[in-house]
Amino acid sequence: MKWQIICRGASRSAPTIVLTILVALVLVLPALAQDSTVSDDDVNAVAGRLYCPVCENIPLDACGTAACAEWRDEIRVQLEQGRTPQQVVERFVAQFGEAVVGSPQDPTLSTLSLLTPFLIGGVGLIVGVITFLRWRSGAQNDHFAFDALHSTAVTYNGQPRSDDDYRARIERDLLERR
Repeated sequence: MKWQIICRGASRSAPTIVLTILVALVLVLPALAQDSTVSDDDVNAVAGRLYCPVCENIPLDACGTAACAEWRDEIRVQLEQGRTPQQVVERFVAQFGEAVVGSPQDPTLSTLSLLTPFLIGGVGLIVGVITFLRWRSGAQNDHFAFDALHSTAVTYNGQPRSDDDYRARIERDLLERR
């Protein structure tokens, strides 16, 4: 007899209990969704590797434009979906081009972009040294020098040179270069 009374009471309160549990779950679920495993530091670590699409040379983590805020939100969503930071960067590169990372992603192009200034500097230095050595050897073959005290050009044997000698030499040099 007692069991019948308990069962009758439980059957009347069961919908109320189920409804209370459902209401509690509905209220708790948004709070659970807010607990993200991705922190702002995680988002900024990825955003620091990307550049603002609007401003020039400003990292995404330091920019305050609305476009950058949207990109940071997209980074957060992708990280929450389980993508690695490298995958997120690769996705942005695929979607917006290599300008978002500021350097080529291809290792060959990256190495080439780092070595090119050194190669150009080295070639310039070699050309400069060769030019200097040719100039210097050419000056020794001229057999004359400039006497700074008398403002006249003299040969190594001490004889002064005339202006006609200079004109003839300039004309000869110009004809050789044509």
